[in-house]
Amino acid sequence: MSFKEIFDQQRHGMEAAASTGTIGLHLVSGPIVGVAIGFGLDAWLGTSPWMKIIFLFVGIGAGFLNVYRDSRQLLKKMANEDARRAGLGDRGGKND
Repeated sequence: MSFKEIFDQQRHGMEAAASTGTIGLHLVSGPIVGVAIGFGLDAWLGTSPWMKIIFLFVGIGAGFLNVYRDSRQLLKKMANEDARRAGLGDRGGKND
């Protein structure tokens, strides 16, 4: 195994870890931002818990939507990478 192959494997592992971290961050940040917006609106409008509750659910929905989009993008990237590897593997077998 060459140094380039080892480096490529490590790079792919780090990209996967970064994608996973981003998905987790989106899942948590949506509800936090929703509650923060609800808190500000409650303070401004005087509707004590209602805006926090409404925007909590909006934030949860936004978080899940972001996770869905990130997951689709990650799966598409993985499929493209698998197709690229399969294409290289086929050409490598024909040259032997």
